Amino acid sequence: MSGSTQKHQYSVEVAGASDIPGEGKPRRNALSPDKLILHPDGATTLYENFLHGVKEAGDGNFLGHREIKNEIVGSYVWQSYNTVQKRVANFGSGLRKIGLNPKEPLGFFSINNPEYVMALLASYQYNFIAVPLYDTLGAEALEHIINQTGMKYCLATVNKGRVLLDMKEALPTIQTIIILDTIDQEFNDLANALDVKILNFTDVEQVGSVQPVEAENAKPDDVATICYTSGTTGIPKGAVLTHKNFMANVASIRWLADRGTMFKSTPNDVHISYLPLAHVFELANMSTMIYGGSAIGFYQGDTLKLLDDIDELKPTIFISVPRLLNRIYDKVMAGVKVKGGVAQWMFTAAFNSKKSGLKQGRYDHWMWDRMVFAPIRARLGGKVKYILSGSAPITPDVMDFLRIAFSTEVFEGYGQTENAAGLTVSLFGDTSSGHVGPPQVCVEVKLVDVPEMNYTSNDKPYPRGEICVRGHTVFREYYKLPDETSKTIDKDGWCHSGDIGQWDDQGRLMIIDRVKNIFKLAQGEYIAPEKIENIYCKHELVSQAFVYGDSLQASLICVIVPDEEVLMHWAKQNGFEGLSYEELCKDAKVRKHFLQTLIKYGKANDLKGFECVKNVYLTPEPFSIQNNLLTPTYKLKRHQAKLRFQREIDAMYAEITIKL
Repeated sequence: MSGSTQKHQYSVEVAGASDIPGEGKPRRNALSPDKLILHPDGATTLYENFLHGVKEAGDGNFLGHREIKNEIVGSYVWQSYNTVQKRVANFGSGLRKIGLNPKEPLGFFSINNPEYVMALLASYQYNFIAVPLYDTLGAEALEHIINQTGMKYCLATVNKGRVLLDMKEALPTIQTIIILDTIDQEFNDLANALDVKILNFTDVEQVGSVQPVEAENAKPDDVATICYTSGTTGIPKGAVLTHKNFMANVASIRWLADRGTMFKSTPNDVHISYLPLAHVFELANMSTMIYGGSAIGFYQGDTLKLLDDIDELKPTIFISVPRLLNRIYDKVMAGVKVKGGVAQWMFTAAFNSKKSGLKQGRYDHWMWDRMVFAPIRARLGGKVKYILSGSAPITPDVMDFLRIAFSTEVFEGYGQTENAAGLTVSLFGDTSSGHVGPPQVCVEVKLVDVPEMNYTSNDKPYPRGEICVRGHTVFREYYKLPDETSKTIDKDGWCHSGDIGQWDDQGRLMIIDRVKNIFKLAQGEYIAPEKIENIYCKHELVSQAFVYGDSLQASLICVIVPDEEVLMHWAKQNGFEGLSYEELCKDAKVRKHFLQTLIKYGKANDLKGFECVKNVYLTPEPFSIQNNLLTPTYKLKRHQAKLRFQREIDAMYAEITIKL
């Protein structure tokens, strides 16, 4: 191939790598083929990362929240980097004075807020180990985490503290709960009866400010957090992540930014924090923002009010997950269809014009951006310069839409808890979609054959296999689970992700399947349910989908949460006026329409016959974190969904059997 026609390569094979049967050669980012980046300038730990932010921003805004008085939500109130630095030191000193020692666990049981972040920073300064507790892990998992780590001290809001007190009999190690909000007398009385000490966050600060205890700063290889993976089945496992793991991620983003291929956070930037800090994706994002001295504003705690918070905050960097971005896409496209006529024609013309521009690397247009897409940009506050999607794959259609509608760079990252969310990321100027970019410059990546799924490194035209990563972001171990650790990290230091990837013709990684979420139907066909769900969820009638099957059944069935707005509109046009959303979900004719529609839609989107569902159940209740059907990063909990809908699953298969 001549130099003039050869495509740009985003990753390259590691020089001198051996040929090993059953796997492809490791690849590294083409911008740093000979060296894996370890840490950014001036910061080797997360505390030093914070000090860099203080140096960058000083009296500039750092942590912002909205005050609520008499149920009226006000503007954002800010604390500066300098102010927070003093409070962090006092709080860390206070924790030492009340008995928490370096390298001991500190629990975090709260939504994102300024006190949560200050306590995290104090943990980094005084070398405590942060152990987040997800709001909806459930009693069994909470008991497991607290008892496995021997947790004595926990930061919590009153409502979460009450959960701990109600479980106290099963939590013998819990001694002290530090409350972030107002303590009521009933709560105090309950704690006293259970011999649990209750302190207010500001009380701990005050104690620490008098004759402060000198900090024992963490070192790069010290543990920053034990992050328990929520998972989709079973008891969570604690991924032990060090300061080095997170700083390598910060270093990679910063190193790429310095070379013009990634956004660079600065004191002029604003980030909205609403994805759970209990998960490494937001923790890694926030660490990057802090290094650059950026302002971080928190949502009120209610995702239904998130757009109102965004409108008030006007973030410049918007980091999200596919489920939320998909909803923006769905609502805009459904709205366009409802309007019809000239408005729909103009939107389609503008969309197609800008989509053609993406092929030339352009995402803005002098006319369409003002005439058609300005109202859409306003939904995210109107000042967003960059969008980053992570946590799960996003469809190419939605990626194209985001670039077109918001006229901005949209990046897609890929990572897992076990690699501090830092594995690959797409780069500045790459307006193609369907991939997650090349490896970050802190890791190398290889694909290992999965013969039972017919994925091999010799596949044509592109090699495929399980994604394995090695480098500075890879976690140390699963806490107190050496056997589980050895199943994930092999003897050569490669962390096996459980995801199936494919290199494209420019050395970018594509996520195409999942090792752990496949199953066989009775006739022996392998099924990847997530792929089918992603296709169905692109249909305007479908908000969420859970595809189910097993080796005892010859066909698939599906539990669907319809899009309420679209379904109600369809009902009016098809003779179902007068029925409520809940009544429509129960109606047999509506179910039949959904089934026929999805079979047709699936075939139009290249689903094979055995991949098309043969029966559906409609539920009006969305899958959510609150009802334990989604993980904190909005991934479907398959085991929980199966338990929740077991009766409906049995009924659907019984109906199929009768029809046969």
